[in-house]
Amino acid sequence: MSDHAREAEAGLGTFERLLSLWVALAIGAGLLLGSVMPGVFGALAALEVASVNLPVAVLIWAMVYPMMVGVDFGSLAHIGERPKGLAITLVVNWLVKPFTMAALGVLFFEHVFAAWIAPEDAQAYLAGVILLGAAPCTAMVFVWSNLTRGDPTYTLVQVSVNDVIMVFAFAPIVAVLLGVTDIVVPWETLILSVVLYVLLPLLAGLVTRSRLVRQGGEAAVDAFKAKVAPFSITGLLVTVVLLFGFQAQVILSQPFVILLIAIPLLIQSYGIFFLAYGWARLWKVPFNVAAPCAMIGTSNFFELAVAVAISLFGLGSGAALATVVGVLVEVPVMLSLVAFANRTRGWFPTD
Repeated sequence: MSDHAREAEAGLGTFERLLSLWVALAIGAGLLLGSVMPGVFGALAALEVASVNLPVAVLIWAMVYPMMVGVDFGSLAHIGERPKGLAITLVVNWLVKPFTMAALGVLFFEHVFAAWIAPEDAQAYLAGVILLGAAPCTAMVFVWSNLTRGDPTYTLVQVSVNDVIMVFAFAPIVAVLLGVTDIVVPWETLILSVVLYVLLPLLAGLVTRSRLVRQGGEAAVDAFKAKVAPFSITGLLVTVVLLFGFQAQVILSQPFVILLIAIPLLIQSYGIFFLAYGWARLWKVPFNVAAPCAMIGTSNFFELAVAVAISLFGLGSGAALATVVGVLVEVPVMLSLVAFANRTRGWFPTD
């Protein structure tokens, strides 16, 4: 292992270094509990406002808030001095990712898997993966950024700019790729998600950081972040249990279809990551900016994708199922990429 990799792992506690194991156990627990207690998970799934599940929202908030404490608003004025990370994020997310996802969906669902998937089902699955491809990550990217020791301030700027573009670009891109002109985007879901997952944790983090700095400077901020880090990871694990518990019946009843849908999603996820990560390396972007900017496009805003799929095609549609598979593959994929990034931080200059 390189010195840089050792330094990366040294920054992670034992609990974090074993995160892949905990997530695997959480997935198994979610599937088991969702199968034996469908009523309980059905009741939890019904706790929604504007298609945003409130228990999941609370857990994601708990994950994101400790990371927002690390955001230094005084550094925001200097973001323009490092435009390369933003450029990579925006080009990959909006000029590449939606169209490669659509192309992979057509290739696999209409050609490679044609013998196993009926044409009408193929169209439904294609619609679902297009919705995922057009919705880059908002909340969870703070988790992945934190696990790679990314710059929290720069990550916030990347996510915020992405969210603004999403408000204007998501509907037109999806409409073009789906071949429809009357797509209905649940704006309540989009706005509420941004408020819950970005704005409120940011404000809470700002208040907390100000108090800590007054009490003990940056050392107090670092001590607080170290203290709450296990609670943040616990929130991630409980979120995984809930997400897989919500969809346990569907996942276990259609394993072959789940596998077929997962294949183009896996290719897309790893392809987008390595495109952005490789570009960042060529441009000599510092690692604490390069890793988050590659992960924003790799991860998906699955809450929005699921909500739009249900709104357009129905709860039991193939499109909704495809977006659920996106949730299924995302956490294991992102954890593997976090591990890869931490081991290759020596490829990049330090900030």
